[in-house]
Amino acid sequence: MKSQDIRSTFLNFFQEKKHLVVPSAPMVTKDDPTLMFVNSGMAPFKEYFLGNGKPKKNRITDTQKCLRVSGKHNDLEEVGYDTYHHTLFEMLGNWSFGDYFKKEAIAWAWELLTEVYKIDKDILYVTVFEGSDDADNLNMDTEAYDIWKQYIAEDRILKGNKKDNFWEMGDQGPCGPCSEIHVDIRSAAEKAKIDGKTLVNEDHPQVVEIWNLVFMQYNRKANGSLEELPNKHIDTGMGFERLCMVLQNVTSNYDTDVFIPIIKEIETITNSKYNTDEKVNIAIRVISDHVRAVAFSIADGQLPSNNGAGYVIRRILRRAIRYGFTFLDKKEPFIYKLVAVLSEKMGTAFPEIKAQQQLIENVIKEEETSFLRTLDQGLVLLDGIISSTKTKEISGDKVFELYDTFGFPIDLTALILSEKGYTLDEKGFEAELQKQKNRSRAASEMSTEDWTVLIDNATESFIGYDALKSKSNITRYRKVTSKKDGELYQIVLDTTPFYPEGGGQIGDKGFLVDENENKTFVFDTKKENNVIIHFTKNLPKNLSNSFNAIVDAQNRFNTECNHTATHLLHQGLRTILGTHVEQKGSLVKADYLRFDFSHFSKVSANELQEVEDFVNTRIAEKIALDEKRDISMQQAIDEGAMALFGEKYGDTVRAIKFGESIELCGGTHVNNTADIWHFKIKSEGAVAAGIRRIEAITNNAVKDFYFKNNKALLEIKEVLNNTKEPVKAVKFLQDENTSLKKQIEQLLKDKAQNLSGEIKSQLQEINGIQFLATKIDLDANGIKNLAFGLGKEYDNLFLLFAATPKKDKALLTCYISKELAKERGYDAGKVVRELGKLIHGGGGGQPFFATAGGKNPGGIPKALEQAKEYLN
Repeated sequence: MKSQDIRSTFLNFFQEKKHLVVPSAPMVTKDDPTLMFVNSGMAPFKEYFLGNGKPKKNRITDTQKCLRVSGKHNDLEEVGYDTYHHTLFEMLGNWSFGDYFKKEAIAWAWELLTEVYKIDKDILYVTVFEGSDDADNLNMDTEAYDIWKQYIAEDRILKGNKKDNFWEMGDQGPCGPCSEIHVDIRSAAEKAKIDGKTLVNEDHPQVVEIWNLVFMQYNRKANGSLEELPNKHIDTGMGFERLCMVLQNVTSNYDTDVFIPIIKEIETITNSKYNTDEKVNIAIRVISDHVRAVAFSIADGQLPSNNGAGYVIRRILRRAIRYGFTFLDKKEPFIYKLVAVLSEKMGTAFPEIKAQQQLIENVIKEEETSFLRTLDQGLVLLDGIISSTKTKEISGDKVFELYDTFGFPIDLTALILSEKGYTLDEKGFEAELQKQKNRSRAASEMSTEDWTVLIDNATESFIGYDALKSKSNITRYRKVTSKKDGELYQIVLDTTPFYPEGGGQIGDKGFLVDENENKTFVFDTKKENNVIIHFTKNLPKNLSNSFNAIVDAQNRFNTECNHTATHLLHQGLRTILGTHVEQKGSLVKADYLRFDFSHFSKVSANELQEVEDFVNTRIAEKIALDEKRDISMQQAIDEGAMALFGEKYGDTVRAIKFGESIELCGGTHVNNTADIWHFKIKSEGAVAAGIRRIEAITNNAVKDFYFKNNKALLEIKEVLNNTKEPVKAVKFLQDENTSLKKQIEQLLKDKAQNLSGEIKSQLQEINGIQFLATKIDLDANGIKNLAFGLGKEYDNLFLLFAATPKKDKALLTCYISKELAKERGYDAGKVVRELGKLIHGGGGGQPFFATAGGKNPGGIPKALEQAKEYLN
């Protein structure tokens, strides 16, 4: 059975069981602070499990893109070394929200596996929760055990501990016992030797879990205790790739038709062969897995970067590049070429991968090029570390600096050192790494208390599109403590005008005001699992009283100006540059807006002016807001609204229209484009390959911008004796400055030539070397020209020049004839690195020429004095 048929069979089966088939949610999470990525099939449905929202239907089925590389479910380092772990994987799932429970979940799972997919019952094992004698003191899940007995022999029903058979979404929240279904696909001979039940949950590559049925019946509170959920839920997840392995009668996920096309393309591009050398096998598995994770992340709107989710994606891609570099001998970009095969294979089930193919290829290629440069630079730096080390063991702290500062992989460092006959101080490296982890953990450590509920079963509504003030009651609150922010409180209101951060727009600020005019400042508003949360530094008095919830009107208005301008900017870019332009990210704040979009080249100054004029024309046209709430997704699309990849939409949406601009948007906007007053682009630049970024301002920020520019112009004119033509005056000064610079350069050149004769007379011959260490009055460029000029006349020079370009600056320059450096093993870089410490600085360079800068001119005499020691 082909993989696409396996997927559709699953969805069709549960559709016939009256489940609603829903598309995969984007892999990058938007309103869940506990997750960077969707790491399980249930993550997009957390709000329903938590009781914060109502699903479209109580029975749902889907195939969900998941990514596991960080946090609790960290599978990254296992990927490639075994045949069944992945970074990106599909999770086939069926869900019940307060509808059916264990009986139906078990019966349907067994029916699908054994009657529809025709998996032999004799290769299946199931597990049930055995209970626990810890603080939870939970009984064995006899209910599940008794149901399973109807379908499978009791000797194939195994009891599992809390680690394997009690599922929790995190430190807090819904949880419950689970029942895993495992499959044994070993050969008959292997089965005869070892009973399969002894290999369940023992990391055997052919005895693996394929489906987990989670029975959500408890809620884990912040204090660690459990309470019964009012409604019991079903959450199941079956690993699509593992199921394909079983149904396609192979013993590795990588031997299924999910991966074979990618692997064959890697073989072709790299001229390598899978299933030959194990190191090559691992590299090919790593690359074939990682390209999927990176491609889908980019398609969902997450670009590689240096922080947060972007850093995780960059780390995955760099791991793939590194394996290609080290084990497949690929020293140029090639991973981007695999995207076409991936698009062809998965584009039907996930159309975003096909629609974003060109962008994905561009971003991956640029990342590859950049990291390959890093690897080249790292090799040079590593050579420098080796040459400056007197023993055969390289210190862990130096290698950690190479890893931490320059991103040079530790395993590649160890491999190179081994090849050169050196060893790595692994304990020292691990110690430095642990220190970094401890710093990071301490900085991000947070404790969240349970909600204190003031109003039971309260409904919570948002009225912020129509009002900036409301009479509100606090329904619940909780205390959150972190090292970064200290103690703060999260408050939920029954009615709120505060807009929560979302769609690129920041959350509202404002106040909660009681009847005595006591104010509690709301410094931010966010949405977490469909709950609007107001952040305060302290709690209001008399929590049970009503409050006036008041949004900061000026802050909201400025934000609205920028948000509406963002829509007009998007329209302008598509009009001026072409309809290939698509939004790839945005940030809408009160003081400015930022807009990322797909475009293949730098936007010219003329094009930027056209775009700016386009937006300002729309502002001048005084276009009124046409808002449509709760219309069907299809109606909005039919009317011309654009759906963005990476966003999660419901059946009903909100459409915002200003003239010909129409977008699906949950943010707040001005009532008329005239409210924006004016739009000004401040900058345009590249974010990644094929992604550009514009930053712009509106309204009061534009007024401030022109006021400051005008003030600066007046000051410039005053400096220029109030000339009527300041541009001409500045141009004259620039030309004059250029002319004077040339004169100075010539004077310094003449000075260096005059010094040359003086230097020659001061040279000392020591052990066949023409040596001099002296202080001279030249700039860095003049010293370099002098040294290289003398180098043309001598092939046995060893020079150390010192200078003080500024009062508190010191400069050391070392020149050694190339022949001399090669014959005697001298290294100018080592000389300046070590002597640079005397001037409280450092530097480096090549064996024949290097420089060091420092802040202590007082150390120059000692440096000059010690230079002679390098001749010994």
